[in-house]
Amino acid sequence: MNKYLILGLVWMLFMLTACSNMTVTSDVSETADFSQYKTYSFLGWAKDSDKIMNDLDKARIQKAFKNEFTKRGLTYVKSDGDMAVSLFIVVSQENSTIAYTNYYSSYANRYRGYGNGWSGGMATTTYREIDYLAGTLVMDVFDEASGDMIWQGVASGTVTEDPVKRKETIPKNAAKLMEKFPIQPIEQ
Repeated sequence: MNKYLILGLVWMLFMLTACSNMTVTSDVSETADFSQYKTYSFLGWAKDSDKIMNDLDKARIQKAFKNEFTKRGLTYVKSDGDMAVSLFIVVSQENSTIAYTNYYSSYANRYRGYGNGWSGGMATTTYREIDYLAGTLVMDVFDEASGDMIWQGVASGTVTEDPVKRKETIPKNAAKLMEKFPIQPIEQ
């Protein structure tokens, strides 16, 4: 597949077909006291992220996460926040086979007048292969003072090519990932 096509598709990681298709897992440190955290800063994107995402998309994703942290009463600072947040993306080319079996082909002849009663015909199955990109966003959160990882969230799903969905789904998918974050949104 063309390298530029892959790079163009990767930046649409969060344009998953629907939030329900996204799988989210998380892990949390048992010793971290999340009530002590009031500020956070971004460590930046993993090396070579600029090869798979443009600056606009990185900004959209960071803005979505900033909004989620703000809902939780946390304040963004450029550096040296109580928590340090790292984001990175992994994309892989996948292949899937879809099969459809038509069990009613024998009934079609019966109702067209070609047969009397059950015709005992055979079912037909058609197969189709689909190539797609599977994307995973990983958010690692570290305690700035100790450098220890205190939380990790992983969101995985299918990358869609529809640019219109990008602006809509990035905030939804960020919210879905952050549902598992130990600090819940403040009631308003």
